[in-house]
Amino acid sequence: MKKIEIREFGSNLEKYINTNETVAVMHHGQTVGYFLPTYKKPGHLELKPLKMAAESLDRLLADSGITEDELAKEFYQLRLDKGELS
Repeated sequence: MKKIEIREFGSNLEKYINTNETVAVMHHGQTVGYFLPTYKKPGHLELKPLKMAAESLDRLLADSGITEDELAKEFYQLRLDKGELS
């Protein structure tokens, strides 16, 4: 999976929209999100990038020893801390 800084992603968004490659978007060396491009045909979703991202997440969780529930709790807490949830 290609890793790029957020500025490069923003500057070259059209380039990434027109590919089938899943991209990890980084900010100061930390992954802040994943971009999963889809086909442009209405109603047709390219599942390969999504499956690849899911497999990558599974590997990352296994390597770090974190469960899906722990990840979900941490994500929820981060959103609470940022005031995104009430």
